[in-house]
Amino acid sequence: MDTRRRPRSLRAHRSLRVYGTVIAAAGLLVSACSTGGSTSSASPAGSVALRALPEATPSALAPYYGQRPNWRECGVAGFECATLKAPLDYAEPAEGDIRLAVARKKATGPGKRLGSLLVNPGGPGGSAVDYLQAYAGIGYPATVRARYDMVAVDPRGVARSEPVECLDGRRMDAYTQTDTTPDDARETGELVDALKGFAESCGKRSAKLLRHVSTVEAARDMDLVRAALGDEKLTYVGASYGTFLGATYAGLYPERVGRLVLDGAMDPSLPARRMNQDQTAGFETAFRSFAKDCVGASGCPLGGAGTSPEQAGKNLKAFFRKLDSTPIDAGDADGRKLGEALATTGVIAAMYDEGAWPQLREALAAAMRDKDGAGLLALSDSYYERDADGRYANLMSANAAVNCLDLPAAFASPEEVKKGIPAFEKASPVFGEGLAWASLNCAYWPVGPTGEPRRIEAKGSAPIVVVGTTRDPATPYRWAQALATQLASGTLLTYDGDGHTAYGRGSECIDTAINRYLVEGVPPKDGKRC
Repeated sequence: MDTRRRPRSLRAHRSLRVYGTVIAAAGLLVSACSTGGSTSSASPAGSVALRALPEATPSALAPYYGQRPNWRECGVAGFECATLKAPLDYAEPAEGDIRLAVARKKATGPGKRLGSLLVNPGGPGGSAVDYLQAYAGIGYPATVRARYDMVAVDPRGVARSEPVECLDGRRMDAYTQTDTTPDDARETGELVDALKGFAESCGKRSAKLLRHVSTVEAARDMDLVRAALGDEKLTYVGASYGTFLGATYAGLYPERVGRLVLDGAMDPSLPARRMNQDQTAGFETAFRSFAKDCVGASGCPLGGAGTSPEQAGKNLKAFFRKLDSTPIDAGDADGRKLGEALATTGVIAAMYDEGAWPQLREALAAAMRDKDGAGLLALSDSYYERDADGRYANLMSANAAVNCLDLPAAFASPEEVKKGIPAFEKASPVFGEGLAWASLNCAYWPVGPTGEPRRIEAKGSAPIVVVGTTRDPATPYRWAQALATQLASGTLLTYDGDGHTAYGRGSECIDTAINRYLVEGVPPKDGKRC
C-alpha cells in the first residue's frame, strides 16, 4: 500500500500498504484481494480481535529460535548482513524453510546500547534492507543511532528474502499501461485479461510461496529475528503497512513488545472496500492541497490564481481523458508513451510528500502544454521501482501476494465494480473510477485469503505510540485514531500537516516526542498534537 518513507525525495522508499493491482494507480490502493466473495463498503468493522499466541515456544520451532546470525560485510560500508531461517509453514515446520535477509548497522555510541531497533518502510513489498542502508541507518536521528543497533529484515517474499516472482520487465511494462477506466465491454475484457494474466504468472512462478507470505507469518518471522538478535523484547518503527505488521506482532506477542512506533497507521479492523474508499478520499484530500498550492504559483497548468480545487480537479480529469484516447510522447528508450494509466500513477505518486509538489507541477506543465510526458513517466517509474534498463523490483509482485492472503476481496466481478464506482467517485471525483477498478485484481488470484478484518488489542503490552497525519493521502488520519483506540496501551500522536507519515519529515515536535520515547522509554501524552 506505497509510498514514500523519508527523506523528502521521490526516490525514498514506499511506506503505504498497497492492496490494489499494479495497473495504473491501482498499486496505490489498500484494497485487499482474494478469490473469495466481495465485502460491502457498508460492512461493519471487524468484531473479532487478533488472538495472542502462547508464550511458550513450541518444541518444533526451537531450532529456529536457537539461531544466531553469522554477520558479514555487505554492500554498503558500515553495514553487516546475515541470513536466518524460518519455517515456510508455521503449522507444519517440517515442510521446509524460507531464508530471511537481515541487515544491521551497529550502535555508534556514545551512551549505553539499548538493543536492536527494527525498521520497516511499508509496502507490503518494500525492502527494509534497502531502506536501512539508504536512509534509516544513516538518516535516523543521531541520538537514536547512538543507542541502538539499526536492523532490518526483508519480509518473506520480498527483495532478498526469497522474492515472489510474477511478470518480467517487458510484460510489466504492458501491464502498468493497461486502461483502468474501461469505457466499454472490450476494454473491460482487456482489463480482466490483464489481471488474470498477472495472477496466473504469479501462480506459476511462485506457486508454493504464495500460500505463505501473509502478514501474520511475517510478524512471526520478526519474533525469530528478535530472538536471534538476543533481545528480550522487540523495539520497532514501522511506517504505513509497517504499522499493520508491527501491530500484528503486538497482537500475537503482547508480552514481547518493547518500544513500538506505528507511523502512518492502518486500521486492521476494516474490510477491503471500506479501506479502499477511505484511501481514495485521502488522495482527493491530498490533491486538493496540491491544487491550492499549484494555482498559487506561476505556471500552474491546472489553472491560475483563484481557480478552485474542484475546477483544478476537473481540468486534470479532462487531461487524463485526452491521454486515454491519445497518449503522448515521453522520450522513453523502450517506446512507451504516456497514457492515462501511467499519468495517473505519476500524479498520485507525488501526493505522498508535499516536497514533490514542485516536481509534479513542472511535469504536469510539460505534459499538458508541451505534450512532453517524460516527467510524469519518471514519477510513475519511481513509484513502480522500474530502472532505466526496464527491470522492476519485486515490490508490486510481493504486494499483491501479501494482500491477497490478508483480506477477502473488495470486489469479486466487474459487475460489482460498476455498482461501486459512484461511491468511489464521491470519495474522489478525480481518481475514484480508476481506483474502484483497481480493487478487482485479486478476484482472480490463484490462492484464497487466510486473513480477515480483525481488531488488534495487544492486551498486556507496553505502551505503543501510534502516529497519524491529518492530511495523509495514503493512510487517513482516522485510521490512526482507530488503531490507537483498539490497542489497549495505544497512545495517539498527531501531526497536523500534509504528506504520508510524520517521523523524520521535518517536524521537530514529532521527532522530539518519538526520539524521547525510543531513547528514554517515555511515550508522548495520549492526544498530543504537533
